[in-house]
Amino acid sequence: MNKKKFVCLEKDLKPRCPVVTIMGHVDHGKTSLLDYIRKTNVIAGECGGITQHIGAYNVKFKKGNSITFLDTPGHEAFTSMRARGTKITDIVVVVIATDDDVMPQTKEAISHAQLAGVPIIFALNKIDKINSNPDKIRRQLSDMNLLLEEWGGKYKSQEISAKLGKGIDKLLDKILLEAEILNLKANPNKPAAGTVIEAFLDKGRGYCTTILIQEGTLKLGDYVVAGTFHGKIKVILDDIGNNIQKVLPSKPVKILGLNGAPTSGERFKVFKNEKEAKQLASIRSNLKKEQNGKSKSKSKSKSKSKSKSKREEELKLIIKGDMDGSVEAITYSLEKLSTDSRIINIIYKNIGLITESDVLLAKASNAIIVGFNVKCTLKAKMIATKNNLEIRLYHIIYDIINDFQKSLNGIKEKKVTVIGNAEIINFFKRKQTIAGCLIRNGKIIRNSKIRLIRDGVVIYTGELNSLKRFQDDVKEVNKGYECGIIIKDYNDFKIGDIIECYL
Repeated sequence: MNKKKFVCLEKDLKPRCPVVTIMGHVDHGKTSLLDYIRKTNVIAGECGGITQHIGAYNVKFKKGNSITFLDTPGHEAFTSMRARGTKITDIVVVVIATDDDVMPQTKEAISHAQLAGVPIIFALNKIDKINSNPDKIRRQLSDMNLLLEEWGGKYKSQEISAKLGKGIDKLLDKILLEAEILNLKANPNKPAAGTVIEAFLDKGRGYCTTILIQEGTLKLGDYVVAGTFHGKIKVILDDIGNNIQKVLPSKPVKILGLNGAPTSGERFKVFKNEKEAKQLASIRSNLKKEQNGKSKSKSKSKSKSKSKSKREEELKLIIKGDMDGSVEAITYSLEKLSTDSRIINIIYKNIGLITESDVLLAKASNAIIVGFNVKCTLKAKMIATKNNLEIRLYHIIYDIINDFQKSLNGIKEKKVTVIGNAEIINFFKRKQTIAGCLIRNGKIIRNSKIRLIRDGVVIYTGELNSLKRFQDDVKEVNKGYECGIIIKDYNDFKIGDIIECYL
């Protein structure tokens, strides 16, 4: 491959805006801080009030200055995402709530920033709260050898209220002052290169990749390679969704045109033509296949050495998510739950809808499908229901962790035997909602355990509280008969739901 070498001279370098990563513990106010800065309510679109992805925004101020912000999730499950954030940032702002403590995730964020060797500014948030105690936070930081400037140290800090906007202008001034000291520059007159922040599959538009330009200028029609994927850029969108023609260094954008979803943290680069881009992507793809083949053969030899009892306690999972970063974080979190005797084995992971092929793989391998912010195709639901396969859908990551922690703790329980299922054809609201059902298969037994299935997905697990035929209590109802069912502590029925009875 003949490549034109670009020699970077001092005269080619132009000033660029700083890239600032917002870090800290969950619910300490990172996204609320960005909300105020951007004058938009990002947090309203986040499930459970926590950020599930890395967001990238470029904010312009009245004085003509601009800052690119990376908003990293604060939940411990996103350790790898936070680590990735520090690799592409110039300055880190660590948000700490002054009505709380310096939490483990905050300490972890500080460690990532220190390892990356970037300046840290502490935003002491929630000073509007009655029980706010900024000096307690300063003391806890000093115990970690992090002495703030107002206490004679080297670390900048600012007391703020992200809710009221108090102190935020001063915080921004400190960020811009730090950027001025760093003298940040890049060469815009060369082919673009940078880092993939996030990637996902948009059903209507194809693969959508969020990237941060770190050098050069990205233009519409450029040929790009990111990881093992390549493509010609068809669309460039800025952080508020406007179509643009080119992007300068330090700016985040979404691009359409790649033939797949690269892993978050991958480097991307612009090539002269499609042939060069395809050639490099093909080489990388072949290398990855070779590495995967080697790792699979190693894992097979390891699994053969395990005892039979250990293999019986293996929980196999298929993970599908809306974005690559989410899938990576979920994988990281669930694998951490494994012990020597109780193992979580993630046999497949990818982004996009839960499809027929995912369900067939789950059937063949006896696996549970985990979906994060994704839906099932109709055919996938039908196959899953027919084969009694379990699909669990989630919108908040710690719900997944809690769920599978319980599943792993109860892994030694005897296997479930389905004895019958009933379809809800009507329901009646009394003190507790009664589901009018038709027994489709087997039989339903009073006081048995049940699972409520909606669109092929288990949405509730509990106990059958009451079973009636007309006005009479009965012990069981067989296939083909109608009955009334009350589920203990549950009322949210929909016509078409399936009540599955098991032992």
